[in-house]
Amino acid sequence: MEYYQILGVDKNATADEIKKAYRKLALKYHPDKNPGNKEAEEQFKKISEAYAVLSDQEKRQQYDTFGSAGFRQRYSQEDIFRNFDLNDILRQFGFGGGFRSGGGTTFHTSGFRGGGSPFENIFGQTGMRGDSGGSYRPQPIQGSDLTYEMTVSLEDVLHGTEKTISLRRGDQTEKVAVKVPKGIEDGKRLRLSGKGAASSGGGPAGDLYLKMHVAPHPVFQRQKDDLVVEHRIPFSEACLGTSVDITSLDGKKFNVKVPAGIQQEAMLRIKGHGLPAGPIGGQRGDLLVKIAIRIPKTLTPEQEEAVRALSTVGL
Repeated sequence: MEYYQILGVDKNATADEIKKAYRKLALKYHPDKNPGNKEAEEQFKKISEAYAVLSDQEKRQQYDTFGSAGFRQRYSQEDIFRNFDLNDILRQFGFGGGFRSGGGTTFHTSGFRGGGSPFENIFGQTGMRGDSGGSYRPQPIQGSDLTYEMTVSLEDVLHGTEKTISLRRGDQTEKVAVKVPKGIEDGKRLRLSGKGAASSGGGPAGDLYLKMHVAPHPVFQRQKDDLVVEHRIPFSEACLGTSVDITSLDGKKFNVKVPAGIQQEAMLRIKGHGLPAGPIGGQRGDLLVKIAIRIPKTLTPEQEEAVRALSTVGL
């Protein structure tokens, strides 16, 4: 789904321009203005999803970075509409306190949770009885969501992994298998539906969110999908050129040519041997060799003599 195209705005549009575009389209496709019109209903859903993403700075940045397909790999429907109160936004546009069915009953969308849709109560898909009767049956309250922090290694990010966690439920302990996808980012959350706290009112359990932390690696540093490894060479090799042996995170060995005159902290690139950009079909980043010039803290008499000789010729 191309969100900018749906709202009819440029990719460089300001937040105010995006808001104005959504307001104009919401006035056109709102269900109160198009009763029984399925085409308008679908269009209203699309523009609302587009606005939920493009009006949120973080989600918009992710969408711009990874594109439509990559964004969908990282954000579920629930993630897209999280903290997005559709009623509150439409009230700002003059639509009142909520959506109304044909019978005049008001339905709210601010309580969207996993497994449903934020539009169900708008278009009569759940909790309603006909368009003329207009009765609403409250759904049981869902249990609270829980958050669990999990640490993975850089190797886990490269290959993906499956881990088992223990959840305490009353007097019992439940073991849950968690699949960690390749390319997972530090701070990213994974959702396990129905593994949160139980409902006190007989409703479904909440969800469990796993906040991922990627542990520091003793050799490699992560820069988005690239990996950086530092390699030190003596001053003479920096001047004259050399070659160095590099081993990637997955154990592959490379002989990398270092050109003469290389500078401190210069980067040599080994393409396609970094981290995967996503769990499915994502290209791998690069392995970057960061060159550091090794300067000895002490010199032997012979080395000191050689360095002094170099200084006389400007080196």
